Amino acid sequence: MKKESQGKRGNKMKLITTSYVNNKKEVTQEEVEVLKELKGDEMNVVNLYPEITYQTILGFGGAITEAAGYAFSKLTKENQEKVLEHYFGEEGNAYHMVRSHIDSCDFSLGTYSAMDNPEDTELKSFTLARDEQYIFPLLRAAQDKAKDTLDIMLSPWSPPAFMKTNGERVHGGKLKPEYRKLWARYISRYIKEYEKKGFHVNRITVQNEPLATQTWDSCIYTAEEEKAFLRDYLYPTLVEEGLGHIKINIWDHNKERLYERARDIIDEETNPMIDGVAFHWYSGDHFETITLTHEAYPDKQLIFSEGCVEYSRFDSNQLRNAQMYAHDILGNLNAGMTGFLDWNILLDEKGGPNHVGNHCDAPIMVDTSTGNFELKLSYDYIGHFSRYIKPGAKRIGLSKYCAELEVTAFKNTDDSIVLVALNRTEKNLPVLIRMNGDLMKFKVAASSIATALI
Repeated sequence: MKKESQGKRGNKMKLITTSYVNNKKEVTQEEVEVLKELKGDEMNVVNLYPEITYQTILGFGGAITEAAGYAFSKLTKENQEKVLEHYFGEEGNAYHMVRSHIDSCDFSLGTYSAMDNPEDTELKSFTLARDEQYIFPLLRAAQDKAKDTLDIMLSPWSPPAFMKTNGERVHGGKLKPEYRKLWARYISRYIKEYEKKGFHVNRITVQNEPLATQTWDSCIYTAEEEKAFLRDYLYPTLVEEGLGHIKINIWDHNKERLYERARDIIDEETNPMIDGVAFHWYSGDHFETITLTHEAYPDKQLIFSEGCVEYSRFDSNQLRNAQMYAHDILGNLNAGMTGFLDWNILLDEKGGPNHVGNHCDAPIMVDTSTGNFELKLSYDYIGHFSRYIKPGAKRIGLSKYCAELEVTAFKNTDDSIVLVALNRTEKNLPVLIRMNGDLMKFKVAASSIATALI
């Protein structure tokens, strides 16, 4: 029979819980007494072992697309400031990573390229004037709001149409071999133009979704083609252009082939060129592939570079969508993920703009007719991780008593411990945290997420 724990330590644990009851968000905060563990404390236990550490976290963030910049421009000045605080302020979700697109993507107002003249081999007509309209204003405002310099990732969806086998940005196609060097120079120029604007481009991906032929901007690379372009053109050109500091991520597509792509590209020659492997969530959990990749290539960053709730497959059910985010983040973190980048940080009331109607949900949605915005539950669920798991935090060892409780835990650089617990069931789940002789007792309410700060 379980004995009651006694003997207070004199410390308290802070517990933040977000619930969704009767279609209404409820956020509560409480302090939980830290008790001395006594013999018999063995039921409903989550064990934490801070001395056992795993991967180090780069941080959390989201994508600033042309669609996000457009939606931002429709907000009132007051609401623009509020949105910036929600995402990049110290009291908000504390984002400090950003992903954006090289030339247009589906979440652009239309297709475009910085240069589309096949005769211009010197890139004299190259211009980022299009980015100045919506992307750069939001990116500048985000940088001004963020506590630290934003860590920016750039990803191409397609080379200019003239460089491709199908002669268009959309519907897949491949990069023509004769344009590999020019495309590598084009990517390098994009990075340099960002740097001239005062933006810190820290990493790139070789190609967004290299196995997907889409109705929007897309380009196909086999593993062999991606490897050859990286090895023989992209990496050498970055070095030639004084951009050897840029971190290169391969794959940038769904998790189910994550390990295979890494296996087929990383070898003795390419290994020093590759900083990490980026992945998306659209094909399901596949957390095991993250573990496999981490075990095979422990020195590589594993960055979640895109995920969103597509209206073509799901509706705007807030609780389910928020739970999708939390379940995936938890599974990815426990498998070895080192960085998280949500897709569009903002979208309009339709889930766009999107030039092919591929509308999606976003954590903040803008009413372009009024200049107001809505904070979705997914924003809060992401915040249970991003606000408290700081850059440099290390995941720590744990064990838990039941499958219904999804849990991860991290130790920040100041030695504070962060535990995030997700309960997708319709019953309350009791928890006893055991750590270094201390015991903390609480419950994770039905259909809620909780963050404990120790």
